[in-house]
Amino acid sequence: MLSKLIFTCLAAVMTVFISTAVFAADEYNVNNGLTLSGKPLGLHGYDPVAMFKKDAPELGNAEFTSHHDGVDYYFASAKTKDLFDADPASHLPQFGGFCAFGVFVGAKLDGDVRYADIVDGKLYLFVNEAIFKKYLDQKDEVIKGAHAKWDGIRSTAIGDL
Repeated sequence: MLSKLIFTCLAAVMTVFISTAVFAADEYNVNNGLTLSGKPLGLHGYDPVAMFKKDAPELGNAEFTSHHDGVDYYFASAKTKDLFDADPASHLPQFGGFCAFGVFVGAKLDGDVRYADIVDGKLYLFVNEAIFKKYLDQKDEVIKGAHAKWDGIRSTAIGDL
């Protein structure tokens, strides 16, 4: 009985370490919890396609879930899910959903869908209103600089930046 308890505890600890290692690179800004499929949730559950189609962010529904590159995304409808499935790259936020200004300065900060901008058909998120306003003052420089930095920090764990 005791050996079974020890084995169960050891298995639980190993599961935590293994799942942490899988997502250690922090290439996507995801929620800490997992979805029913066992994958992390991107965009805090907001519909990425609706970001391009609506005036305000629209919360997705787990009923309409797509998996892309190890991350689950929720959609507000079957229609937006189908649009995403046809071309995920055109609907995903830049820099894995991290704040574009954060990437510009070499950090991975949470991207908030309330502070978003679409430039040349690409979605950029920002951590808060103050940073978003700062970005607006130097838009081209931030976008260009963030793209230049992203490859260098993309696979770096958040804690190592």
